[in-house]
Amino acid sequence: MSTSRIERVGHSLYSEMTTGDYSSPYHQRTSMDDVTDAGIYARESSYLDRHVQLGAASGRVLSVSFPDVPDDDAETNHPVLEQIFEYLDGLEEVHFEDVQVALTVPTDQRAVLEQVRQIPYGDQVDVDTLARMTGGLDHEDEEDLILVRTALDENPAPLLIPDHRVRDGPSAAPPAVEQKLRSLEGL
Repeated sequence: MSTSRIERVGHSLYSEMTTGDYSSPYHQRTSMDDVTDAGIYARESSYLDRHVQLGAASGRVLSVSFPDVPDDDAETNHPVLEQIFEYLDGLEEVHFEDVQVALTVPTDQRAVLEQVRQIPYGDQVDVDTLARMTGGLDHEDEEDLILVRTALDENPAPLLIPDHRVRDGPSAAPPAVEQKLRSLEGL
């Protein structure tokens, strides 16, 4: 994750905290104890043949990425990374609904991504169905379908927001990672 992305996301979170607008379930107030995990965390996955990297602040995940080489200052231990690696082990279903993701995207894209989080492990939908699942969108309106695809493509936290479960939409994860996640879930 580039420094400019961290600054933009951090600024957005600061704006939300100072205005008190926590209308999304992914933007809930956290105690000061949660602030201690701010940073970049990464670990190499032999299953994915690359690293899993996440940015976190204020008890929320800001981003998930899959670089070949992690950021130099990335630490290796974080509870969400532990969950991700349990998921990647594939021994049992792991769910991420307890992980708070800071969705710093436009409101209409946020609505789409919040619905993606509702797609159960091992299930998949298509873009048309995802548009139907998202309040205020018309699955027959091409602009709304473009909005759904844009939200998937700009997903800041693939895997935690499982865009790989939308079979005919783009994923923010690299194609090889997307295919391995789909394979892991039998999709």
